[in-house]
Amino acid sequence: MSLKNTTLIAKIDSDDATQKLAVLIDADNAQASVIEGLLAEIARFGEATVKRIYGDFTSQNSAQWKKVLNKFAIKPVQQFAYTTGKNATDSTMIIDAMDLLYTKRFDGFCIISSDSDFTGLAIRIKEEGLTVYGFGEQKTPDSFRNACHKFIFTEVLRPEITISANNITSKKADVSAQPQEYLEPEAAIPTNKEFPSSFFKEAAEKASAEDGWAHIGTFGSYLIKLKPDFDARIYGHKKLSDFVKSNKDIFELEERNQPNSTSKVLYLRARKT
Repeated sequence: MSLKNTTLIAKIDSDDATQKLAVLIDADNAQASVIEGLLAEIARFGEATVKRIYGDFTSQNSAQWKKVLNKFAIKPVQQFAYTTGKNATDSTMIIDAMDLLYTKRFDGFCIISSDSDFTGLAIRIKEEGLTVYGFGEQKTPDSFRNACHKFIFTEVLRPEITISANNITSKKADVSAQPQEYLEPEAAIPTNKEFPSSFFKEAAEKASAEDGWAHIGTFGSYLIKLKPDFDARIYGHKKLSDFVKSNKDIFELEERNQPNSTSKVLYLRARKT
């Protein structure tokens, strides 16, 4: 793996939010209900120095976004639908992205859409050596997911809505104070998510050192390279360490002391069958 790719993966794994990011949202293919969780997730990777959203805000389909743009300081870019069946929004967003790319002011781009039309844009940005974070629903085509360095499913970013007979409450944010239109129907993450145990075993083997053990950080980096849309939250765990600890039928685990430190680091290897 090249030094450039190693640096990009390190940025993705790091909690040191130093990257300057351009955040571009496709209003036609993103839900306003995820915006708070979305921006919190982006803050893990860096600073959103530009936040723009593209769509026809005179349309009923984009009405949901008008209620949150001012609150989160997102600049709307109005794009009228000139003709039926043609997506002028995508074209405007791609042109803006290229203009921002050529300023060389950014370390990475966050593209929020479930549309495969942004696959070429993601590839072009990667060719310039910048990090690409994609955000979209699970219906997002594989082409766009795999064109990103890291792809996050927006289902895991939605507020945890609890619906009773008389009220609606949220565990993550006080959305009960928002207008009723802000509370869109929330689709849960499918519980029948396919669990490719052979894939995880192979990844553990290839990420391992000569002694057969892999540092959990190295394992996580390798997973992202192989499968940019991997996310432990899809499998019901907040962290990768929780994910591997819950799958001891797949992984053997070992905690090792760090040199000159009292802290321990998790190592793993594929369990032999």
